[in-house]
Amino acid sequence: MTGRLYGVGVGPGDPELVTVKAARLIGAADVIAYHSARHGRSNARRCAEPYLRGDQIEEPLVYPITVETTDHPGGYRGALDDFYASAAARLAEHLDAGRDVVVLAEGDPFFYGSYMHLHERLAHRYPAEVVAGVTSMSAAAAALGRPLVERDEVLTVLPGTLPTDELTRRLASTDSAAVVKLGRTFGAVREAAERAGVLPDLHYVERASTDAQRTAPLAEVDPGTVPYFSLALLPSRIAAATMAAQSSSVPSERTGPGEVVVVGLGPAGRPWLTPEVQDALASASDLVGYGPYLDRVPPNPRQRRHPSDNRVEAERAAFALDLARRGARVAVVSSGDPGVFAMASAVLEVACEPDWKDVPVRVLPGLTAAQAVASRVGAPLGHDYCVLSLSDRLKPWEVIAARLSAAAGADLVIAIYNPASRDRTWQVAAARDLLLEHRSPDTPVVVGRDVGGPGERVTVVRLADLDPASVDMRTLLLVGSSRTRIAERGDGDQVVFTPRHYPEGPPGP
Repeated sequence: MTGRLYGVGVGPGDPELVTVKAARLIGAADVIAYHSARHGRSNARRCAEPYLRGDQIEEPLVYPITVETTDHPGGYRGALDDFYASAAARLAEHLDAGRDVVVLAEGDPFFYGSYMHLHERLAHRYPAEVVAGVTSMSAAAAALGRPLVERDEVLTVLPGTLPTDELTRRLASTDSAAVVKLGRTFGAVREAAERAGVLPDLHYVERASTDAQRTAPLAEVDPGTVPYFSLALLPSRIAAATMAAQSSSVPSERTGPGEVVVVGLGPAGRPWLTPEVQDALASASDLVGYGPYLDRVPPNPRQRRHPSDNRVEAERAAFALDLARRGARVAVVSSGDPGVFAMASAVLEVACEPDWKDVPVRVLPGLTAAQAVASRVGAPLGHDYCVLSLSDRLKPWEVIAARLSAAAGADLVIAIYNPASRDRTWQVAAARDLLLEHRSPDTPVVVGRDVGGPGERVTVVRLADLDPASVDMRTLLLVGSSRTRIAERGDGDQVVFTPRHYPEGPPGP
């Protein structure tokens, strides 16, 4: 079995820009190969050195020439062809012996890299993989702090070895450019940039990302100081104009209203949060809400948090609207869905008053507690259902009782929110007795507590057996209709569902 060949990009010079995958392969290889000049030093090996084991076979591939002068009968190209053929043969011996070979490539292996010449000679004979690396032009853009391209701009990559006329034509016809292989071509590149009218915008970057990094306007660089490992960069002109405008402008106070976004956090943690709500939370300057709900949003030091008690909804809404009127981007948080017994209606009611009617308000939905509880047992909400709150803080019990009786008489599945609290302990029993006037004692009731949270508990009981002691404020009840069924599947799991079809005739008892 042969070894595997890897062409591994080690980035532009900083060993910390070596990718995790490249570091892993370098550390695991049997043979490490790298190109170098006759002096024997290799930038690629220097980048990889922190990841070498110390006991690996090393194959330095020393170029026979470094400039285009040679007495080889085939000229410069012939000398290099012979060199790559010889280097490929040396690596093939290791591969034939079953040894994995990593060939280090500065920058990216397929971006003007020497590895590609070995790949062309070996990849058809051995398993081969190329691991991309950070290119010199990416490192140069980072060093300058200037974007390469933006929106529909076109980036042109040019070797400095092109004829001056060709460089001129291409620099004049592109939005952005990177000119690599400077060194002794620097003079021609500078002349081409001047002819093309881009010299004032052209930047010089030398040994990007290393301790010897140097940047300067290209027009100010002494040609005698330019090494091979340097390039010229013509960054994004759109970005340049934007940055110039921003640097010359004076930040002003935010004017006009900000915005209030009322968001639903879902029934529990982050997995229940929609991407739309996540974006609104991340964009907010201020977070407003009931303290325990705000605690579910990870703190961010650039945001202001304004917790309050759960019984001051109107005051909380007015506070949020006032913040937005003064320019803040406010997220008002609710558990579940903000439009279901939560903050959306409170905010909109206050927002329609004259003082706030010009403040923008949006409502973003969240996964409801009813949906979460239903999902844990199957599909009890598969047909018509209604949603009721047993809390009598904002409406009298007589209204609640009348609605319960009407829903039960209409044979609707009923999702019951806020069934009990420390101060309200009798409503569950009263609701059960009202429902039994219309429903069979065997009607399934799903009792779901803290679904999605650490205290999650979901049980299914008969309506006649519903125990008020098992219900608190963190519990939601789903009371089935006459059609709701409990079934056991082949794996022993119990499911609850309400069929979507309905028989003709009046509802059952």
